[in-house]
Amino acid sequence: MPHCHTLIAALRQQGCRLTPQREMIVEALAHGGCHMTAEEVLEIVRQKTQAVNITTVYRTLDLLVERGLATRTDLGEGRIVYATIRHGPHLHLVCRCCGRVIEADASLLALLGETIHDRYGFTPQLEHIALYGVCRECNETRNT
Repeated sequence: MPHCHTLIAALRQQGCRLTPQREMIVEALAHGGCHMTAEEVLEIVRQKTQAVNITTVYRTLDLLVERGLATRTDLGEGRIVYATIRHGPHLHLVCRCCGRVIEADASLLALLGETIHDRYGFTPQLEHIALYGVCRECNETRNT
């Protein structure tokens, strides 16, 4: 079963109402690539119909996040991206100087999650996060 159908079936199973517009938004996110902004999702859906607006896209993306079927991450400077859970855990390192986004080894998240849980009894959701700092190139430029 294609990934979009899996997500649609999961929403139906959870009792969510699925309009044709919502289905098109889910399909766009599922087949659009790893990370997408709401505007990118809207652009894909608008190739099929003009009967969708950005508010509907945001509401549907928020629903997917609330239901645990997608993740939302702030990459800084208003860059909010979404990914389906199929994308798996991933970690973004965002440079505050140049804005560069580096994909880091997601296995680092497991140790962080275990440490937080052991120390605080808190189970963090670390499927899709961004850490802000300064990249190697900017650090080198600042230190010379």
